[in-house]
Amino acid sequence: MTPNVQQSTVRRCAWAESDPLLRAYHDEEWGVPLHDSRALWELLMLEGFQAGLSWITVLRKREALRAAFRQFDAAKVARFGAADVKRLLNDAGIIRSRAKIEATIEGARIFLAMQEAGEDFSSFAWKMAGGKPMRNAGARPAETPLSAEISRELRKRGFKFVGPVIVYAWMQAAGMVNDHARNCFRRAAVRGDEAPRRM
Repeated sequence: MTPNVQQSTVRRCAWAESDPLLRAYHDEEWGVPLHDSRALWELLMLEGFQAGLSWITVLRKREALRAAFRQFDAAKVARFGAADVKRLLNDAGIIRSRAKIEATIEGARIFLAMQEAGEDFSSFAWKMAGGKPMRNAGARPAETPLSAEISRELRKRGFKFVGPVIVYAWMQAAGMVNDHARNCFRRAAVRGDEAPRRM
């Protein structure tokens, strides 16, 4: 983890400057290569919860979402049924979207099915991303041909809320692509040889 850096002493990506929670997330997590399969799946589910909302909304509700979804333990979430969906829809601490809740439960089942078939989720994601972090040298896009390709593969497996824009946001957050601004203090620090992070 990178120590919290005072706002006035460094240059950050502009999106991270508006809120202390965003700054901490930017400084400590965003773009650090993430290789743990469970954590990558959790992050993909959280990105799905962001659809139509802002990331700060997800960050503010992340701990409540983790509690509601049993710390994103796929084996536990895969066993959720109608009573759990009802419980989650009544939980004011989380993002209460039936479609997103059901997509997360189904996502857990798909994650486990991939595991049972010998397909490690991290290996799948990083192989598609080229095996190591890419550094974006141009403008930050909303999606790319690669995010569209990964989106197609995820949808083929049955995942939902994994369109090319969500997938690209996931790739940025998980460090598959280094999209820190050129003048951001984290751009040089966030490389594949940095200690892997766990969510």
